[in-house]
Amino acid sequence: MNTDHFGFAYGTADIMCPVPSGCEAPSRITVTSAAGSSDGTEAPQATFSEPQVDREFLEVKNQNVKSDAFPYNFTICLSTMFDFTNVLQFVQSLEMMQLLGVDRVVVYKTSCSPETQRILDYYTHKGLVEVIPWSLSRYLNVSRSFVPSLGPGDLHYFGQIAALNDCLYRYMYRSRYVALQDMDELILPQSVSSWSELLPQLEQKYGVDRCYMFENNVFPNTIKRPPPNPPTLLASWLNVSGVDILSHLYQEPIIPETHYSNFKIIVNPRAVFTATVHGVLHSQHGCSWVDRNMVRMYHTRGPRQPHLKPEQLIYDGRLLDYSARLIPAVSAVLKENGLLEEDSTH
Repeated sequence: MNTDHFGFAYGTADIMCPVPSGCEAPSRITVTSAAGSSDGTEAPQATFSEPQVDREFLEVKNQNVKSDAFPYNFTICLSTMFDFTNVLQFVQSLEMMQLLGVDRVVVYKTSCSPETQRILDYYTHKGLVEVIPWSLSRYLNVSRSFVPSLGPGDLHYFGQIAALNDCLYRYMYRSRYVALQDMDELILPQSVSSWSELLPQLEQKYGVDRCYMFENNVFPNTIKRPPPNPPTLLASWLNVSGVDILSHLYQEPIIPETHYSNFKIIVNPRAVFTATVHGVLHSQHGCSWVDRNMVRMYHTRGPRQPHLKPEQLIYDGRLLDYSARLIPAVSAVLKENGLLEEDSTH
């Protein structure tokens, strides 16, 4: 069982199923519990003594090792989407991801608003998004939080760790790099404009096939302060459900208690065995903290330090460097999906 389960009754486990010598490599596999093992204990076994009713066989993937010629260069694994209504920030994030060079985004979805579903369908048809139906809540009392005290349940945050590891292995030989992050987070380079330019710099400075960890910077979505040179924003965005990330350009100061918390990563998935919410549990070459002056994570969310006054926040206008391309791209998507009036120009 993986070490990270945050105090919940259930967690993610790796079940190893050795193939007997002389047997062909299996194409599909299932897991079943035996009534008892030779030593009298119960354990998962490859047995077919139970009725075959309701047993699902899963395809065995990743049997052909690849080191190049991947269908995708950068894949982002987003988990887990439940009761999601933050349409505007979601569209802004997906468009920002494309500006950064991301060509695949994987969403593990339990539930969302009709408007969000419309956006998911749009980007799925476009080829950017893959939606994985995530139905653990049908079988377990999943928590809506990361610790039992804040959200009672049997399993951490709708099975987030299981989803992240599924995505890691699902895209292990389909994507050169994989980022594990949330929907309200953006990993932004500071001196170059895209991940394609950034990754060679990271590999040169920190080593190839490392897990690159990015400092979390919180931009509270409860406080609006005008930037020195505000972009021209569409007033019609105000009618779209969700947060406008371009309206929240002031971050909380980094303090020791939060400096190394809630970070996210970009990895070569073929160098990682087990991932967790923040970082990896098992990998070939370990992890490196990345200099915040090189790249950092922008997390537009509720405040982590709610006692701060607006004047104590620190302005960071890096997002505005993308605004000339981001604003028309977001507006075009919203209009195409019927979330903006066709003649909305201001």
